[in-house]
Amino acid sequence: MRFTYAEAMTRAHYYAPLAQAAEAAGYTSMTVADSLIYPRESDSRYPYTDTGDREFLEDKEFIETMIFCAHVFAVTKTLRLTPFVLKLPVRPPVLIAKQASSVAFLSDNRLTMGVGLSPWPEDFEALGVPWAKRGKRMDECIDIFRGLTSGEFFGYAGEFYEIAEMKQTPAPTKPIPLLVGGHSDAALRRAVRKGDGWMHAGGDGEELDRLLGRLAEIRKEEGDTRDDFEIHVISYDAYTLDGIKRLEDKGVTDCIVGFRVPYIVGPDPEPIETKIEALNRYADSIISKVE
Repeated sequence: MRFTYAEAMTRAHYYAPLAQAAEAAGYTSMTVADSLIYPRESDSRYPYTDTGDREFLEDKEFIETMIFCAHVFAVTKTLRLTPFVLKLPVRPPVLIAKQASSVAFLSDNRLTMGVGLSPWPEDFEALGVPWAKRGKRMDECIDIFRGLTSGEFFGYAGEFYEIAEMKQTPAPTKPIPLLVGGHSDAALRRAVRKGDGWMHAGGDGEELDRLLGRLAEIRKEEGDTRDDFEIHVISYDAYTLDGIKRLEDKGVTDCIVGFRVPYIVGPDPEPIETKIEALNRYADSIISKVE
């Protein structure tokens, strides 16, 4: 089992020292939250809270994801970073491939790319991308990302994108693992068909079991027998040793753990010392005891 430290919507200058502390404590990775804009008016609902409210996002300090990665990689040596998740179809795929290749190359292949759909139509509108057929658009973005981050000449002709053969240098010396986030059937199938793994966004244990069961069914339907398919989950089971064993038995490869509820209106009141104490306490009681 590997462990990913999650902290989001806190003060931007906390992230570098938190990453250094997580690295020293034995975490494999740290998540990177992705948010592009906060519209003044919106009737969109956030899909991963009970109320669907999005007011907690206002005035939160979101550093652009690839810039965040470059910043944190510069002050760490072994820690991986995992966007959780990058809103891929909102962005130009050639640009994000260049950004990711550059960051992965400079960090000695420490980038794992979590990708997903944005739940906000306003993101698409602000970036000039149609909301319709966003799933199919994302599939093409993944194909282009894979091709251009290989370091070889790559061209593409699809429904939404057409690019002449081109090469981007430098490329990472290893393929960038690509994990697909989302709880819909389409997202689970995309993770199997297009990705190297799946990222769970949270929920109760019963729902997680349903999603893991459905993921297993889709893998069987698609003939996917990969031993290295990654499954990253958020679960209360991750906070006990017996729970870790249960997750391992279900095929989970990575636990995403955090130590506060980030969905609060206004600034994060928790001091950085408290955050570091929490991540170290978990490392001492759980990570150090997992074989």
